[in-house]
Amino acid sequence: MSLAIVHSRALDGLSAAAVSVEVHLANGLPSFTLVGLAETEVKESRERVRAALQNSGLSFPHNRRIIVNLAPAELPKEGGRFDLPIALGLLAASDQIDATRLEGFECAGELSLGGELRPVRGALAMSLALRQEQSTRCLILPEASAAEAALVSGVRVLSVSHLLDLVAALQPGSDASLRTASPLARVEAAAQPDLSDIKGQAGAKRALEIAAAGEHSLLMVGPPGTGKSMLAQRMAGLLPAMSDEEALASASVLSLVGQFEPARWGQRSQRSPHHSASSVALVGGGGASIVS
Repeated sequence: MSLAIVHSRALDGLSAAAVSVEVHLANGLPSFTLVGLAETEVKESRERVRAALQNSGLSFPHNRRIIVNLAPAELPKEGGRFDLPIALGLLAASDQIDATRLEGFECAGELSLGGELRPVRGALAMSLALRQEQSTRCLILPEASAAEAALVSGVRVLSVSHLLDLVAALQPGSDASLRTASPLARVEAAAQPDLSDIKGQAGAKRALEIAAAGEHSLLMVGPPGTGKSMLAQRMAGLLPAMSDEEALASASVLSLVGQFEPARWGQRSQRSPHHSASSVALVGGGGASIVS
């Protein structure tokens, strides 16, 4: 067949939007065209995919006109996460793997020039999106990313370290299977700073307790050195422990920016931007103290 479709996901704010990677091989002058509002790092996947296929002993359709469409076209695409789906689409369109088996999978991963798979950001967000959509597809990710995505229950995550492992499992009539990823070990959250460490400040302590109990916002105003930051740092210790769903949502946001660590599981994030930070800086990752 000359057309193959591989399912993947792009990071869109705090979510992982579905993306269809459509690969078409046509007659004509040899070329490789990638469309669908792709950033520069996505367009560079042409060379990574070409080298990965050739160095893995697979055939690259160098004598065909290759068109790769990342749909929907209005959704921006960034990063190297589409290397793997593009490579699989090329292999399926050139009949090197069984294209019919791709329907049951979603995948993402950056390829090295030798065919090894490198981790991608937002693995947790991808897994959560699959569960929210009640999709029956399996998620194929590089080993490091797969362990992170496997924290979400109800989604089957498969771990792959090299392109050839996946190609062997997708051969027509193949009985080779991929390894199911084991979730990262959850580490007990470290103890939060406690209000008992603060002497005096009875009125401010009472205000913190009321805000925490009623889920209210709190504004503290005063000159430097009066204890505003010290009190704000203890706000998280007054809040109840995070549920699994809350911990997953928080970890998913950290995963989107590549900052998720097992040691931070179930730990409320706190940001302390400078008081002169603009609204743009606050939204862009500043973090007066904000506790979620």
